[in-house]
Amino acid sequence: MAPERSSSGSTASRDPGLALPVAVRAGWSDLDLRAVDTVRVLAADAVQRTGNGHPGTAMSLAPLAYLLFQQVMRHDPADDQWLGRDRFVLSCGHSSLTLYIQLYLAGYGLEMEDLKALRTWDSATPGHPEYRHTRGVEITTGPLGQGMGAAVGMAMAARRERGLLDPDAAPGTSPFDHRVYVLTSDGDMMEGVASEAASLAGHQQLGNLVVFYDSNHISIEDDTDISFSEDVPARFAAYGWHVQTVDWTRTGDYVEDVDALLAAIEAAKAEQSRPSLIMLRTIIGWPAPTKRNTGKAHGAALGDEEVAGTKRLLGFDPDAYFPVEEEVLTHTRAVGERGRDARNRWQRTYEEWRTANPDRAALLDRLREQELPEGWTEALPDFPADTKGMATRKASGQVLTALAPVLPELWGGSADLAGSNNTTMDGEPSFVPADRQTAEFGGGPYGRTLHFGIREHAMGAVLNGIALQSLTRPYGGTFLTFSDYMRPAVRLAALMKLPATYVWTHDSIGLGEDGPTHQPVEHLAALRAIPGLDVVRPGDANETTTCWRTILEHRDRPAGLVLTRQNLPVLDRADGVHSSAEGAARGAYVLVEASGNTPDVILVATGSEVHIALAARKTLTDEGLSVRVVSMPCREWFAEQPPAYQDEVLPPDVRARVSVEAAVGQGWREVVGDAGRIVSLEHYGASADYERLYEEFGITAEAVAAAARASIRDAVEPPRPGGRRS
Repeated sequence: MAPERSSSGSTASRDPGLALPVAVRAGWSDLDLRAVDTVRVLAADAVQRTGNGHPGTAMSLAPLAYLLFQQVMRHDPADDQWLGRDRFVLSCGHSSLTLYIQLYLAGYGLEMEDLKALRTWDSATPGHPEYRHTRGVEITTGPLGQGMGAAVGMAMAARRERGLLDPDAAPGTSPFDHRVYVLTSDGDMMEGVASEAASLAGHQQLGNLVVFYDSNHISIEDDTDISFSEDVPARFAAYGWHVQTVDWTRTGDYVEDVDALLAAIEAAKAEQSRPSLIMLRTIIGWPAPTKRNTGKAHGAALGDEEVAGTKRLLGFDPDAYFPVEEEVLTHTRAVGERGRDARNRWQRTYEEWRTANPDRAALLDRLREQELPEGWTEALPDFPADTKGMATRKASGQVLTALAPVLPELWGGSADLAGSNNTTMDGEPSFVPADRQTAEFGGGPYGRTLHFGIREHAMGAVLNGIALQSLTRPYGGTFLTFSDYMRPAVRLAALMKLPATYVWTHDSIGLGEDGPTHQPVEHLAALRAIPGLDVVRPGDANETTTCWRTILEHRDRPAGLVLTRQNLPVLDRADGVHSSAEGAARGAYVLVEASGNTPDVILVATGSEVHIALAARKTLTDEGLSVRVVSMPCREWFAEQPPAYQDEVLPPDVRARVSVEAAVGQGWREVVGDAGRIVSLEHYGASADYERLYEEFGITAEAVAAAARASIRDAVEPPRPGGRRS
């Protein structure tokens, strides 16, 4: 490559065979057109310099991205956390340059060196936009469809927040009114999560949601006709969306009709009762001379000759790299002044609202600081000892109902399993358009109980979007086995450090008769493998209370609350034997101490198996052994404790240990050590009552006691790295 140098030119030097964008009504000057063409060559240069990436979509969507950031969206580059801003979601995150170049031109802090460092170590421009990493990026969008799903959650959260803070304002007059703009691709539309989310958005009548579908008919495998031929606008119309099409190929030539696009956006903004889809027919990689409209423009560098040819067509010096004329940058960064003026106008409305609504303003201040109200824990229930017991799913439901009056920010529901997940706060209205209430669930647009339908994957993505709004705390429930349907969204929540809560019930073979399709076996281990996700399995009702409290006190991570269908005894914490359930907040604690100074063996259990460990302890103590029982509801919380506390709970010199959990034993070796035994379930379940299943599969007090005896024998032998192999 030749040395980098600046370039100057104008649209007059453009190849006359390329039609200029039609942007009279949009008011675009020659400088705007030059800026759009600058976007195209920057995208081509950035990918060419790095040697990999996705230039084509960023090139062909340059007019749309420019229109949004320069004219349509309400935003202020000087304040990327402005409460009144519109949100932009790039669901097709592989086209990260579509966003990065606009952030650069608008003055969000990205500079030329950042564009040159695309997809390289420690750059502000990673391969996919990452939340908390690059200023101006609202969400991490990697897997296709996730941005679409999360955007639906953002739009739902905006409506809920308006209901909390300014429910009586006329449409469009509240400082909390804003829109969510989403850019999707053919790939997004193929993903099932986008379909689930779009169906939910149509049902919810989210008029604050505007989605652009870049229909360019190209994916990595080239022409999408090989795998995708549905009528997407018809599908979205069937979902209840407001649908428009803007086709830049309709004349037989390629004409970027920005005015038609702007008119469609204005019509979408005027639509208050339905989400809007604008299908934009484009040619990917436009105007690359030979690779436009091919899969080669989608996911690879164009090549030096193709980039040079593109620059010649657009009137740029083919030997100038990353060309940005000073007048172009000055022109585009003037959006900062317009954004500041918009924010100042909004600020006046906002201050008037604060004056008129001091109590709601105080609530807003607390929510923005992500602080919990003083004394909120006094509302938490304390369950009396009960040998007949209570399912932890039921205890969780009572915790939620108790918290409803004191935590208005807490809201959620279930993927059509409310009665099974116990996710409905008693007496709270449903979040649903008024004309879509049912006999069972009444409510309105500002309600609190969410109904996700049988859409687990979309539920996970929607929870991410709600959490990204940052004012409210969402939760969503389903059976633990169906967490597999949610996993990509859960992983992104962990990656973004979002405080979403998953209420996963029916946690083991203990659910009984539904059989192996519904009985989770490998799920706990698989979920614990996700960095940044807290997997929380309380052992009785009062541990459930403590675990809910601890989850809500964390603001920087998602949590999965894993709960039983079957009843578990509520332990007597005042009997001088069982420790306080407060210990659950530390992830693991000594539930019952051994007699004597040093235990002969430590039994470690989670969830419903805590009671099996307690029964095994009685058997062993009757034999004269000194036995400690440790309840470990959350291994992630325990790992965060100081080493001294961890050693206090699990003394290193006590090598005789047994773990018991009705799931695969993967991961427990690091807890029980080389001499330890793991009582687990290494196969699928069966359809029968849960007592029979535990007996048949050896998850019993007798099995734990036998494992303890074997571990005690092994503990006197020399250490064996990796533990027993037979």
